[in-house]
Amino acid sequence: MALTTPMLTLPEVWQVYEALASIPNGNFTVAAAFGNVHGVYAPGNVSLKPVILHNTQKYIKEKLGCDSDKPVSFVFHGGSGSSLEDIRYAIEAGVVKMNIDTDTQWAFWDGMNEYQKKNKDYLQAQIGNPEGAEKPNKKYYDPRMSLRSGEESMAERLVKCMEDLKCVDVL
Repeated sequence: MALTTPMLTLPEVWQVYEALASIPNGNFTVAAAFGNVHGVYAPGNVSLKPVILHNTQKYIKEKLGCDSDKPVSFVFHGGSGSSLEDIRYAIEAGVVKMNIDTDTQWAFWDGMNEYQKKNKDYLQAQIGNPEGAEKPNKKYYDPRMSLRSGEESMAERLVKCMEDLKCVDVL
């Protein structure tokens, strides 16, 4: 369940937790707002407060009277552009999923864009390039080439995300 009000209070998250926990054999995550947003914003325009997640865990632990320091599994909606420090602090608070769509979209585009810049002189016509007026360019304008560059760039970004999210060699 995604909660997208600007900042939620501890009792509001508790209400969501309590409602979802009432479902027999329910397994769920809570996307509590802690300053996170979807989209792209200039550095400094998003003020994350992952301490809200830590405080929510303490609050719900007290309400439940349980031993677990992390009774709630959180989703980090809108993680793109967040600092590594904030990401790691949110993970410590029980974040088990973080959205990385914006980052991976940009990485894919950036790979294709870099391919185009690198091969610009080969992408102006079907025939004729710096190697000669009669030289064909088919292998350069084949869309699979630029798409492959996008895939490679996105794969590199995914590896970085997995490292940032501490998901490497954990299974």
